[in-house]
Amino acid sequence: MLEEPMSDTRDTILIEVVSSALASIVEEMSETLVKAAFSPNIKERRDCTASLFDAEGQAIAQDEGGSPLHLGSLMGIVKAIRERHAEDAISEGDVFIGNDPYTGGGSHLPDIVLASPIYVDGQLTAWAATLAHHADFGDRGHAHIYQEAIRIPPVHLVRRGVLQEELLQLILLNCQIPTERLADLNAQQAAIRTAVDRYLEICARYGRATMRDVGRELLDYTERRTRAAIAAFPDGRYEFTDRFDCPELEGELELPITVTVAGDEITFDFTGAPPQVRASVNVVWTGLFAACYYTLKTLIDPDIPPNAGLYRPVTIVAPQGSILNCEEPAAVNGRSETCQRVVDLIQGALASALPKRVTAAANGANTGVHFSGWDPFRKRNFVYLETIGGGSGARYNKDGLDGVQVHMTNTSNLPVESLESEYPLTVESYELIGDSGGLGQHRGGLGIRRTVRAETNDVHFWLDTSRQFSKPWGLFGGGPGDSARCALSEGAQPVVRGYTVLRSGDSASIETAGAGGYGDPALRDPALVEQDLAAGKISAATAAAYRNAGRISAPE
Repeated sequence: MLEEPMSDTRDTILIEVVSSALASIVEEMSETLVKAAFSPNIKERRDCTASLFDAEGQAIAQDEGGSPLHLGSLMGIVKAIRERHAEDAISEGDVFIGNDPYTGGGSHLPDIVLASPIYVDGQLTAWAATLAHHADFGDRGHAHIYQEAIRIPPVHLVRRGVLQEELLQLILLNCQIPTERLADLNAQQAAIRTAVDRYLEICARYGRATMRDVGRELLDYTERRTRAAIAAFPDGRYEFTDRFDCPELEGELELPITVTVAGDEITFDFTGAPPQVRASVNVVWTGLFAACYYTLKTLIDPDIPPNAGLYRPVTIVAPQGSILNCEEPAAVNGRSETCQRVVDLIQGALASALPKRVTAAANGANTGVHFSGWDPFRKRNFVYLETIGGGSGARYNKDGLDGVQVHMTNTSNLPVESLESEYPLTVESYELIGDSGGLGQHRGGLGIRRTVRAETNDVHFWLDTSRQFSKPWGLFGGGPGDSARCALSEGAQPVVRGYTVLRSGDSASIETAGAGGYGDPALRDPALVEQDLAAGKISAATAAAYRNAGRISAPE
């Protein structure tokens, strides 16, 4: 088939109008998914995202309210579909489903991706995709991926408008809460139908050729802005190492990075990364790339359109078979913890080059808590998933934020009222942890303490966190934030490799890490010290240390 002639895309106003329209589509997709979803993890915590791709699978618009790691999980889906299915096997009305990190479906198995081709005048023009974290697989092992959930390569869930009922039943049979999964999958399909309708409306107004060419120009525009921003960085080779821990590992791993800036291009080199481990914290390449692209975007220009043009000036190197570029069948369910440390590595390496753009280390984790079992009050299985925020790193001119999600995760918290109405659990405390932020001219953000009590027996508890052994580092004289920890009530079975079983009345108290401070504590505004003391964010001892900076020990 002959290619349509190039349209005139020199009209910058038209390009901006179409770009805004595409951004509106993905935002509407995301809102449709949240409003139609059934599970608390999606309808309350917004653990989902949406994206549009061109016909070749390059991202042209992304939901900026979603998790950056989720956006990375979508990077390979269209390419994987097109490699697996011949062109004549892809049709209007199709919906593909996938979740397998090793065949292009995502970055861990609970993230289920749905993708649908968009045909304009009979020609494949774009793709719409949604991803939702299906909080179903709470009580699984993590030695290899076969223990983590059912693996779904990119296959037809809907073929030419007809639901593949047998495949759906196979997937639901492998879920602990199939009714919840079905409702959430239907919500994802509703979001995709919304995207298809809206995209066709824009094409009816501007034409298929214009939409195709504007998409290409948007990628080129993002590339130009990204290169210009990188060119403003000081050329050089910047190295950094940091430590990584999680409950599944014994001890810590050392992760290295070398960042090279040369003109308008940048390289992130993770040579020396440890081999993949028999735990769930391995990262597939899409997860690693998402972490690198996210961090770069935070350092250059937040207003640059989020599309695949950002990727072009970036080179990423990581050893095959390492924890940062793992091979099948490595387990990957807790990959977000490791991706958080990738952000720390890049920020730490570039601190000397970009002191006013980086932050001190944030809490460095995506602290996930999982409670699952049988609910005797509601007569059903339950899986409660929560990722608890912590401190964000101080900046050159501001304190870090207290009790927030940072970097690779962007979910809301689950309100206590929703939690207690859905699950046989009670929240005993939910509070900021005083003194957990690092000292500095600008204080590091505070961590969170959340204590949850089981109201029935045989509640399976699994903790996924980091920074239990190391502390989030400060910058330019700022002190480190406090470490993370977990404490169980007296008499409860101890946590082994992040896992235990709670009885009725047992409670788990999860404390997330604080964040590093920025600058010499002796320079902190005394009014801010008194304000923090009055709010209970620091103790009297810490306030006294600020007042007499000579007694403050050197930062770690």
